[in-house]
Amino acid sequence: MLRLKLRLYRFLSGLAELPMVLLVRVLFGIASLLGPRRAGGFGAWLGRTLGPRLPSHRTALDNLRHAFPDEPPEAIAALARGAWENLGRTGAEYAHLGDIFDYDPAAATPGRVEVSGIEHFFGLRDDGKPGLIFSAHLANWELPAICAARFGLQASAVFRPPNNPAAKRLVQEVRRATMGGLTAAGPGAAFAMQGVIERGGHLGMLVDQHFTRGVVVQFFGRPVLVNPLLAKLARHYECPVHGVRVIRLPGDRFRLELTPALDLPRDASGAVDVQGAMQAMTRVIEAWVREHPEQWMWMHRRWRPAMLPKAVPAAPQTGAQANVTSVSPAGGC
Repeated sequence: MLRLKLRLYRFLSGLAELPMVLLVRVLFGIASLLGPRRAGGFGAWLGRTLGPRLPSHRTALDNLRHAFPDEPPEAIAALARGAWENLGRTGAEYAHLGDIFDYDPAAATPGRVEVSGIEHFFGLRDDGKPGLIFSAHLANWELPAICAARFGLQASAVFRPPNNPAAKRLVQEVRRATMGGLTAAGPGAAFAMQGVIERGGHLGMLVDQHFTRGVVVQFFGRPVLVNPLLAKLARHYECPVHGVRVIRLPGDRFRLELTPALDLPRDASGAVDVQGAMQAMTRVIEAWVREHPEQWMWMHRRWRPAMLPKAVPAAPQTGAQANVTSVSPAGGC
């Protein structure tokens, strides 16, 4: 009887998801037909039209007011609209990710994508060592993983699937077709990530989302929780940590920027300080967001004061306490 109820529940859930599946597929089909440039414009229109009508728009406005308290209301509203436009463009660009990334370091004229810090990228690829790469939801944040796959960098991107089942399936299809290794956040993923580093590979992760069991860092002057996984891996394996961001440029173009390895803070024993390392990464991300605030995902509930730990943060972990397998790799909650 219980098994029958479970099957009935799954069947009804599938029926309930069907309209959303069809809608997502239709929008993806429209974007595919429009081509990269017009698809981006269509997505931007959709984002700025629908976004301000969604409940998460209030979250975006509140986040922006706290981050930029000196900005007038009209400037805050314009930044929120810009964030929705960027999100809409990014969604529409999924249909053309393979075509959008056209970077060729030997080309006489630049294409749609340019790369700054390519020497750091080639150094990561050719040094024979494992490495860690952090990023944020800026512009089209999928492009660095495509860059790694195109130029032979052995890398695995950690991603948190969208909550919407229809969008989740579609995004996974696109990622499998255009990117290298992929590790979905969830149970057991930490072991897979360890395996990547132990084999001398590289691990990329977005670290600008809320993580319930994270460490406390400051972001725009307010405490937030961030996933400490990259810092724990850096501590355990002593591998370099680089940052990569995407900037959306005029004329439907992009710039990828890869930083040199960060000089991470260390504790009294000389090991990487986990909380300090995550603060260093978050500080880099804050500078990126301040430079192009309209290209970040402000509608995410990044600040959740009610979920911050009540006690004073414990001292940095050492030895077995820093075992990376004890950390869930989910990108956010």
